[in-house]
Amino acid sequence: MTDDLYHKARAVRENAHAPYSNFKVGAAIRSASGIHVGCNVENAAFPEGICAEGGAITSMVAAGDKAILEVLVYAESDSLVAPCGGCRQKLSEFAGPDVKVTMAGPDGVEKVMTMAELLPAAFLLKPA
Repeated sequence: MTDDLYHKARAVRENAHAPYSNFKVGAAIRSASGIHVGCNVENAAFPEGICAEGGAITSMVAAGDKAILEVLVYAESDSLVAPCGGCRQKLSEFAGPDVKVTMAGPDGVEKVMTMAELLPAAFLLKPA
């Protein structure tokens, strides 16, 4: 586990807006330009909210970077919290198959998987 990603994801989780589910998630992405964070933001037009991973990707792209080097997702739950299907695809747009995705909770790392393990049949842009 990368401690800096863990601490940033855990901290940004506190900023989540989750009045409907009361389930807060934080994510931290490492790219060449630094660490980008995101938290889930729900709204009444469920499921039109933003997942933590999507928020972190948006932050990374807004900073001018488009390559994910490492991901950490943090949630406080009795079971493993992995990126949802939509976020797996979003992550795969910017992360190669060997990029590690760490899923963590209050006790630390729960599981580490590669993008290829998380989403073995990702939709990929094919060069023209």
